[in-house]
Amino acid sequence: MMRYLITIIFAIVSLTGYAQVNSTTTLLGAWSGKLYVGAMSLRLVLHLEQADGYVVVTLDSPDQGANGIPTYKEYLSDDSLAIKVEHINLTYQARLKEGKLVGTFSQNGQSLPLVLNKGIVEVKRPQTPKEPFPYKTEEVMFANATDFATLVGTLTWPVDYDNQSKQKPAVVLLVSGSGQQDRDEKLMDHKPFLVIADYLARHGIATLRYDDRATGASVGGEVKNATTEDFARDAAAGLEYLRNLKAFSKVGLLGHSEGGSIAFMLGAKKLTDFIVSLAGPGVKGDTLLVVQDNRIMSLSGMPADMTVEKLRKQDVVQQMPWLKWFIDYDPSADIAATRCPVFALNGDQDCQVISSQNLTAIKRLLPKSKQNLIKEYPHLNHLFQHCTTGLVTEYAEIEETISPEVLSDIARWISELK
Repeated sequence: MMRYLITIIFAIVSLTGYAQVNSTTTLLGAWSGKLYVGAMSLRLVLHLEQADGYVVVTLDSPDQGANGIPTYKEYLSDDSLAIKVEHINLTYQARLKEGKLVGTFSQNGQSLPLVLNKGIVEVKRPQTPKEPFPYKTEEVMFANATDFATLVGTLTWPVDYDNQSKQKPAVVLLVSGSGQQDRDEKLMDHKPFLVIADYLARHGIATLRYDDRATGASVGGEVKNATTEDFARDAAAGLEYLRNLKAFSKVGLLGHSEGGSIAFMLGAKKLTDFIVSLAGPGVKGDTLLVVQDNRIMSLSGMPADMTVEKLRKQDVVQQMPWLKWFIDYDPSADIAATRCPVFALNGDQDCQVISSQNLTAIKRLLPKSKQNLIKEYPHLNHLFQHCTTGLVTEYAEIEETISPEVLSDIARWISELK
């Protein structure tokens, strides 16, 4: 559940206004470091670039997916700088010492030390596939006419696919978690859906992954006031598109997090032949978020005292239509009405969709079937990475994008469906 994560450092906002003019500085370039808040850390990158005779300073927060945030320069010399981002009440003052920018990061009355080193640390993502691929891909589009949304994505065919063969492959529609995401479900330089699509193609299974509405190449569709029900219609349109191709033996849906909710919503309507639920919710939204909040706060060394009553009183609940809908949604009826084969999986260190709460509920509610598989993986987080604490702040630090065991299990389970 990426949409409702507690923002530890600052909100991602769109800002305007550049700095006071300085013609140049020896500090030009990129500077990167980590801001530590208790047990958590956040990567920050400061860019100083020459533009039209001036020095422009921007800030990146890669772990929050925020890049190019404009700043206002209060002071800039060859060995010192002071910047601020007024809209979020953020300042950073630093002096060059032994080749490092040593300074203080302040926001909303809280001050923390922040040391930046010259350059950007290379992020390693060894599982991200690189071209040339041994399989065919094509850009496709499909429409959700009800919501005036045109979704664009990548259809990946299996290795050695032969459209003249009588044996048709299974295909899986990949549906992302909450928040507008691209077709790769890119997060902190990880591309889980690209990794999954590549693995399945190499094991005889086709996939369609798409940019969420009004994201990437996809256009149209309400976003500001949209809820999971609206996004479910996008996914239903994707399933219909795949069926109309008449090229596949089965048309299934793999949903991550909120995508798992969508999978069961469409499963209850008999719109999918099978479901893979990656950390999908199994309990009512308010109950899920309270346990999520308390788990994260506890691991972060803060009081874990959230209750349903406190959650519902928060202003953000009334300000976000998606969240207001989500906390009232109980997936029990949809899970109980899902008759197609289901593979539901969760990591036991998932801090966002707690396995002991949600996977247990799915197992209890799901109609019994020999084809169903419910599996909890040890030491895996919400992204199904091997982890230490499961906290969101680890996601970027972990090189692994998704556990190889999870990839293998998904491919094997789909291939064995009858």
